[in-house]
Amino acid sequence: MNLHDIKKKFFPVIKVISIALITSAIGLELWNIQALTTNSQLPSILNPALIIAHLALSGHFVEGIIAAYYAPSKNQIPIKYGTYTFFVGTVGLLELWENHHN
Repeated sequence: MNLHDIKKKFFPVIKVISIALITSAIGLELWNIQALTTNSQLPSILNPALIIAHLALSGHFVEGIIAAYYAPSKNQIPIKYGTYTFFVGTVGLLELWENHHN
């Protein structure tokens, strides 16, 4: 199995999982913000998930910014490609840079 076959098989799966997890992380963050504004607390069992959500959202945000910056060089709309990369993560950057060299 070569690299192209691996990308073809695993990138779609990674994208679906990433979108689901990032959306869940956004929901958890919104729940946390709502709890803070109403002087309540999330269940303490969610603290590790909240830390992971912070890290994932921060990393994906940086990847989205990078993608938006480089998108015009591949005739992509920056906000659109940045948003796409925010949700799919590193796969979006890999696709952008792969297409950039073709």
